[in-house]
Amino acid sequence: MLNVLLRRLVDALMARRWTRLLLLAAGVALAATGVLSGAGPGTQAQAGAAGQDGKSYGLTGRVVRVADGDTFNLLVGGKQERVRLASIDAPEVTKDRERPGQPMAQASKDALSALIGGKTLTLVCFERDRYERNICDVPLEGGMTANQKQVQSGMAWANMEGRGKFMRDPKVRGLEQQAKDKGLGIWQRSDAVSPWAWRYQCWQKQQC
Repeated sequence: MLNVLLRRLVDALMARRWTRLLLLAAGVALAATGVLSGAGPGTQAQAGAAGQDGKSYGLTGRVVRVADGDTFNLLVGGKQERVRLASIDAPEVTKDRERPGQPMAQASKDALSALIGGKTLTLVCFERDRYERNICDVPLEGGMTANQKQVQSGMAWANMEGRGKFMRDPKVRGLEQQAKDKGLGIWQRSDAVSPWAWRYQCWQKQQC
């Protein structure tokens, strides 16, 4: 409706030569505000799909690589998307000499591979982090997520780094306590160090 009214106004005013300069200036101003830019609902939906407005978005694809117990690559439309499981933190694998891995890191990676490796999945994602990873829940058959399964089997921690600011699913805390009570996985060791503490103490401070 706005575009139709603008066209009628232009037709009426163009009959007078002295208004052309005024119309040009008005058009520039309108374009700057986005009225004439063509930014319709489709553009807004695309922004929402990328999680820029705080809403969740979906990713569907096939798991082509598992990097560790909480990170994998999903092939989506011919492009690999990096995915980080939300609400959990798995033991760190070795990155280099200055960043050694943690106990149970390989077991955690293998456990995630057994859950999702090679499968076509639809993820529920919340945002992209500073490393351009999609932060997602990974629903599985049976109603649980891969995130929950990793914690339930003692293959990852509930992510309480920064007083829980990365926590999306409060259920994982209860699952962690169950795994801890049973002494599963990482909880076989009484001196288990959380990954966020490991990254700080061992990788940054070199106090492994």
